[in-house]
Amino acid sequence: MVMPLFTRPIALLSTAFLFASVAWADCECGYTVNGTLYTELLETDFLHTNQLNETGWMTQVYSVESDAARGPFGKAAEAKQVAPNPLKSRYDWAGDGIDGGDAGLQLLVSNPGKSGMIPMGEMATNRSDMRYGSFRAAIQLTGQKGTCGAFFWYLNNSHEIDMEFLSSQFNESSHPVNLVLQSEDSVKAGYDAGNTNDFDTYQLPFDPSEGFNEYRFDWFEDRVEFYANGVFLKSMSGEGVPKDPGHLMLSQWSNGDPRWSGGPPKQDAVMTVSYVKGYFNSSDTQRQGDWKNRCKDINAPNATCEVPEITGPPQTNTTAKTFFFSQQQNMTVNQTVSGGNPNTIESGAWSIHASTQSISTFTLLSALVLFMNWRS
Repeated sequence: MVMPLFTRPIALLSTAFLFASVAWADCECGYTVNGTLYTELLETDFLHTNQLNETGWMTQVYSVESDAARGPFGKAAEAKQVAPNPLKSRYDWAGDGIDGGDAGLQLLVSNPGKSGMIPMGEMATNRSDMRYGSFRAAIQLTGQKGTCGAFFWYLNNSHEIDMEFLSSQFNESSHPVNLVLQSEDSVKAGYDAGNTNDFDTYQLPFDPSEGFNEYRFDWFEDRVEFYANGVFLKSMSGEGVPKDPGHLMLSQWSNGDPRWSGGPPKQDAVMTVSYVKGYFNSSDTQRQGDWKNRCKDINAPNATCEVPEITGPPQTNTTAKTFFFSQQQNMTVNQTVSGGNPNTIESGAWSIHASTQSISTFTLLSALVLFMNWRS
């Protein structure tokens, strides 16, 4: 006689054992970078979207007069200076954008003409709960002289982690990146981090205006490490390392200051971004609770996922395909990533991946145990 399933404790015990030892979904406990675990993920693929309101980023619109901009010109961040230019086909990973030129998110700086305000492009993430993490962006800088292109984390003018590129510094033999921690010391120095210990310039072995390259900073409680194309550049520590949460930003601007941005450019200067990725911890108590609920066993197989690192020479004229956890099956459960995946539940400008988007190893094994007990 076959006993009803609910009277069979052995079958239930087997299922409970599987529940405790097998992850519901890959990466449910987070993502690791050089052995450090981060609970949150942000991935934005600018090569395949023209709907910026679905990417988790906000176009910045504001103006700053020349005195506050600390230059002979003011700055005017305008929506029209931020232009999505995705690839013509969603299946491609290289080629021109739909509007011609390099595909990706374009941030423009324009000549002000007779105006005293230089038009510029800037974006910021919706999320401002990022505290410690590994952040990277693939960017092609402009070849037009007279702008500052930047990828950075920001809370305020005295709590900032910057990778900045001055196009006026680029020539045949010099391609520097400026590594900056804007701190209380830089504020006291008249917002000039160059007069503090939180500034350094590193000569890159490639031209940032000729192709996409990945720029990255890893932010820890006691230091910030900078990278380019996976190669370590510099570590900064001390009081200038931020401790509070903030958000990521992308920007290209000019105020005409000959000591920094130079310019303004004689014609439109375009900085193009193909992707941004962030693996980080959240300061938000709800997100911390979400992590505790979904991470049942941090030592379970596939409960954590290692972030792949790029290697090899810099890209030149095209953007090669890159790895996104959010474009794999079952690797971003309860994470917020840019839209476009049919297996998601829409939530505002973000998509929260449902835990039912694919059948997990736990589901298959549990079903097999139950079936075998039912047959016996």
